[in-house]
Amino acid sequence: MAEIAYVGLGSNQGDRCGYLESGVRQIELDPGVRLVATSTVYETPPIGYVPQPHFLNAVVSIETALAPAQLLRILRRVEDDHGRQRRIRWGPRTLDLDLLIHGEEIVETEELILPHPRLTARCFVLVPLCEIAPDLRHPVSGKALQEYESELVCSREVVAAGRLPQPTAG
Repeated sequence: MAEIAYVGLGSNQGDRCGYLESGVRQIELDPGVRLVATSTVYETPPIGYVPQPHFLNAVVSIETALAPAQLLRILRRVEDDHGRQRRIRWGPRTLDLDLLIHGEEIVETEELILPHPRLTARCFVLVPLCEIAPDLRHPVSGKALQEYESELVCSREVVAAGRLPQPTAG
């Protein structure tokens, strides 16, 4: 049965916008997913390791019958294809793809935690996620994600910087 999943994208190295666009197109080409919606691209300050360049961040929704672990493997392959290096936690990266929510799935393994454990505390995730899924609720708490967003002060952290490619017809 197909579910709607949400994927956060980020880049702060090289052609940031190009990496995001290419990552979306590569995800869309996978036969196990259908791109449903793409958010605005936002420029955001880095969290954690500094100094490093600001990020471009966005969120996409996809429809998939793949299990969360299968989808995660696809996302990791796309990151690898874009030269992602995992040397420093929260460090600079060409392309970062985070599986945020996968239907109502609750998963806690060594490789994957769903919903994403820091989803409700990050403006760079909540702003684009609420943009494309304004009625979405947290699978564990049941609380509207817009409520989490309104509790954070995101206006100074998240600045609109463009658009991602929209889903192709077909």
